[in-house]
Amino acid sequence: MNLSEMRTRVRRDLKDEDAAAYRWSDSEIDRHIDHALRDLSGVAPLPAKATLTTTAGSRDISIGALANLVAIEAVEYPSGLYPPSYVPYSLWGATLSLLTDSPPPGAEGVNIYYGKLHTLDATTSTLPAALEDLVAIGAEAYAAIEWASFASNRVNVGGVGVAESYLAWGQERLAAFQERLGSQGKNAAIRLRHLYRPHEPGPSQSTDWGP
Repeated sequence: MNLSEMRTRVRRDLKDEDAAAYRWSDSEIDRHIDHALRDLSGVAPLPAKATLTTTAGSRDISIGALANLVAIEAVEYPSGLYPPSYVPYSLWGATLSLLTDSPPPGAEGVNIYYGKLHTLDATTSTLPAALEDLVAIGAEAYAAIEWASFASNRVNVGGVGVAESYLAWGQERLAAFQERLGSQGKNAAIRLRHLYRPHEPGPSQSTDWGP
């Protein structure tokens, strides 16, 4: 499904298919689709892998080149071993630090497994078919709530209850969207259970690490 097809789907559910009298412009619909797509990407990002190179004597690696990064999911170092060797790491800004006993002795490949924003444009989509409906629901919710807010203090051809109806419908769609997003987030956590996560201090009897 490309962006035009998603837009048509959203308009159909919003009952906004009269091209001569659209309630929402294409750019407004596209903005709401992008909003929902980003929400989805936050809990179920597009899986990606990149190989970065270490610097001799340094555990730090710049991840600034990872476009549309949502989250680092695992770091493989040294790369090419079987089974793979995943190492703990920490993040600060655009710097990833390998938490290894000793720094890399030279230029070596490090495989970075990460999640990135999904793409949905005029020609391409990285969105799985199973999640297309979820993005549509989110976009519809945002569109309906925005329109209700805009129309609440204006005279509407459909009567005084139009804005309230859109608001109630949008809130119902938003609740359904957020509930299904929560399920996607739980599924992602299960998939990553056996991979190294960012470093967090372990329990200590003598040191208070803070909240």
